[in-house]
Amino acid sequence: MNVSRAVAAGLIATASMTALLLIEPAVGLPEIAIGQLLSSSLSFTTAVLSAGPALGWLLHFLVGIVWALLYAGAVVVRLPGTSLVRGILYGGMVFLLAQAVLMPLVGAGFFSRGDVPTLVGSLLGHVVYGGVLGWTYAEAGSSGFVAGPKPV
Repeated sequence: MNVSRAVAAGLIATASMTALLLIEPAVGLPEIAIGQLLSSSLSFTTAVLSAGPALGWLLHFLVGIVWALLYAGAVVVRLPGTSLVRGILYGGMVFLLAQAVLMPLVGAGFFSRGDVPTLVGSLLGHVVYGGVLGWTYAEAGSSGFVAGPKPV
């Protein structure tokens, strides 16, 4: 595993996902305000620190890095396909975990209480995260679109 490449890929992928989430309302999908959601729903942050959404956004990016490290350290060698496909599959897995575990923890309900527009927006964001992660973590010189050796 290349830790620095995983961290960089995690930051790039999280920034890409975040950009998509910020423009989704322009195409009719609901706003998914990650910074506000994380900072206000996790009561210990608002009770101890008054950083507001900034703390939530920081947490969002840190979680993106942790997911990238997990991908690089344990998952990338177990998924089929090109770097891009492996990343998209991983993004789908992160979406499922986020909807089943994180959303209930922050009060948004299991699978966003079945709110289809929110689920679509979240799925798009996580698929973009995974695709960008897989593509940017790919071996140097690899396009990520051609099947080849998996990075280790």
